[in-house]
Amino acid sequence: MKKTLLLFLTLSLHSLNAQVYDTLVWADEFNGTGGVDTSKWWHQTLLPNAGQSWWNGEIQHYTNRDTNSYQQNGALYLTALKESFTDQNVTKDYTSARLNSKFAFTYGRVEVRAQLPTGVGTWPAIWLLGQNITEVGAYWYTQGYGTTGWPACGEIDIMEHWGHNQDYVSSAMHTPSSFGGTINVGGQYVSGASTGFHTYALEWSEEKMVFSVDSVIHYTYEPSPQTASTWPFDAPQYLLLNIAIQGSIDSSFTSSPMIVDYVRVYQSSSIGVEESSIKTAKFYPNPAQGTAQIHHNLSEASLTVFSSTGQKAMEVANYSSGSEIDLSGLSAGVYSYILKSSTYQSQATFIKL
Repeated sequence: MKKTLLLFLTLSLHSLNAQVYDTLVWADEFNGTGGVDTSKWWHQTLLPNAGQSWWNGEIQHYTNRDTNSYQQNGALYLTALKESFTDQNVTKDYTSARLNSKFAFTYGRVEVRAQLPTGVGTWPAIWLLGQNITEVGAYWYTQGYGTTGWPACGEIDIMEHWGHNQDYVSSAMHTPSSFGGTINVGGQYVSGASTGFHTYALEWSEEKMVFSVDSVIHYTYEPSPQTASTWPFDAPQYLLLNIAIQGSIDSSFTSSPMIVDYVRVYQSSSIGVEESSIKTAKFYPNPAQGTAQIHHNLSEASLTVFSSTGQKAMEVANYSSGSEIDLSGLSAGVYSYILKSSTYQSQATFIKL
C-alpha cells in the first residue's frame, strides 16, 4: 500500500511539474484572400542541387504564384499542379509551393489542422528545420543565420504522407546520428486523411519530441544520452509546409491541394509547483503603449523581447522588477519576451498598440 501511495504521489508531482504549452505565441488562421501573408511566410523557390533540382529525386518547381499557394474560405490551399513551367532556366512538368515561416522558436507545441492531397507520387509534409541551416534560398539563410549544414542543424518531420500509401502518416527525426532513411520514425493510419481535416501535432520539450494525430500519439523521440549527434534541438527551428512530387507520380495526376485550416505554436507560461510560491512574473499593462513593466521577485534577471518573426527586438541584461521598459522603438504588433535567471525562465506574449 505504501509503495502504491508513493508511486501515486510521484506521478502526481511529475504531472504538476510537467511542461504545459498554454500560451499561443504565433499562428496563421488563413482568414485572408489571395496570396499568403508574406509577413509570416517566405516562398522558397531557388533550386539547391547545383541549380537544377530539389533533393530526393523530386521533379517539381516550387513557385511563389497564387496558383500554387493562396488563401480562400479561411484556409490555405497549397496546390501541386501538372504543368510545364520554366524557372531559373530549368523546365519542369510539375509545380507546387514550399513555405518557410518567418518565425523560429525553441520548445513548444505545434498544431496544424490540415487535409492532405491525393495521388501516387505526391509527398506533402509539415516539418521543421534548424534556423541555422546553410541552404541557399531558405528564409533564415537569406537573413544571415546560416552556419550549419544538414543534418547537423536538425530536422523534425511532424507529418509526411506518400500517395502510394494512402492514409498512412509518418513522423521522423533527422540528426547526425541517423538521417535520410532514419531509424527514428513512427506513424499511424489516419482514416480519411485526404477527405477531411485532422490535427497534426508536435510537443517539443528539453527531453523529448511527442508526435500525434487528433491527440493519438504514434511516436516519441527521447534519446539517451542527448548529444550534439542525437539532439541538435536546443536551438530555434522554423516551420515548413510543402508538397513535393516524386518521379513515380501517376501519369493521370493533374492537381491536388493540401488544405490547411490553421497553424498554431504554443509555449509555456506556467511554472513548476516548487517555484510557484517564490517566483512569479507579470507584464503590465497588456496591451501596452509607450512603456510597460514586468514585476518579478528574482534577484537577477535578463529580459529579451522578440518580434512575431522571431527576431530579437530588445534586450536588457539586468532587468529589475518594476523598471519601466521603453517600448517606443517597437512598431505595433504582437511580441514575445523571455525573462530568465540562472534557475528560472518565463516566456509570454504582449501586444504593443
